[in-house]
Amino acid sequence: MVEKNVKIMNSAGIHCRPSSVILNKIQEYPNHTFYIIAPGRPETELNSILGLIAMGLHQGDNVTIKVSGENEEKALEEAATLFATEFDFPPRV
Repeated sequence: MVEKNVKIMNSAGIHCRPSSVILNKIQEYPNHTFYIIAPGRPETELNSILGLIAMGLHQGDNVTIKVSGENEEKALEEAATLFATEFDFPPRV
């Protein structure tokens, strides 16, 4: 298992749209297990969009992401990048 600390950068936090993007990426790693830990909240397995939204993650929150599986380093980097992304919905052209 590998882990990484990440700061939430999205100005609106991790709401429905970012959660959807993150969970879609995680589903590309079906034989992996992803967990997220945030201060004052229980460790949560990232396996549902509602579970992620329910964490109530806001901009500036620091979280720890843990991943186990065959390509855990790559999976961790891709998940961590999404948590640290400033999403722009809808995308500006």
